[in-house]
Amino acid sequence: MYKRVLLKLSGEALSGQEKNFDPAILRHLAEEIKEASALGVQIAIVVGGGNFIRGKTVAEIGIDRVQGDYMGMLATIINALALQSSLEGIGVDTRVQTSIDIPKVAEPFIQRRAVRHLEKGRVVIFGGGTGSPYFSTDTTAALRASEIKADVILMAKNGVDGVYSADPKKDPNATRYSHLTYMDLLNKGLQVMDSTATSMCMDNHMKLMVFNMNQPGNIVKAVRGEEIGTVIE
Repeated sequence: MYKRVLLKLSGEALSGQEKNFDPAILRHLAEEIKEASALGVQIAIVVGGGNFIRGKTVAEIGIDRVQGDYMGMLATIINALALQSSLEGIGVDTRVQTSIDIPKVAEPFIQRRAVRHLEKGRVVIFGGGTGSPYFSTDTTAALRASEIKADVILMAKNGVDGVYSADPKKDPNATRYSHLTYMDLLNKGLQVMDSTATSMCMDNHMKLMVFNMNQPGNIVKAVRGEEIGTVIE
């Protein structure tokens, strides 16, 4: 079982049909995270903001890319606060830290403080991305995992149980990989995370597990170290 993990959640993973985020999904996630935390695993979370807005998308409709990315960072903070509320509603002590200073709603990201919270058994949610435009929340996950010295990044996918040779929804012959290297991702052009995040994980020898978050119990299985999806090292 891992000692310290970073759980990466996409913004879309929190949303239901025609909703920015679905309370039932938030509740399900909170209960799984609580169960995993009760095992003694230290849990940090990076959450995306794609259920509200994406910098690349708004750039396509005429909004400046830098402004769009900052809008996306604010969206991740909204999601972080929503997840915090769900966790604290079922008794999980939680802290939100952001790369953009919003002192009335969250702590600023301070590496030592984040580690101390984890050591005290608190779940720490990182919002605001890296705080700089042109970087994805995948890169944020790679960066924060390295900073807090996590054992693994658990990349929870919405309805996808690992990394495939092609899109399994479009290609019935797509095969799922059980193990890959980061060079495999780059050489095969597999879209698990962006190239910046991939290179950062590779350079820092960070283990990554891609799994299906929609399967009940999978977050607990992942923190236990069970190889339920695709492992990348």
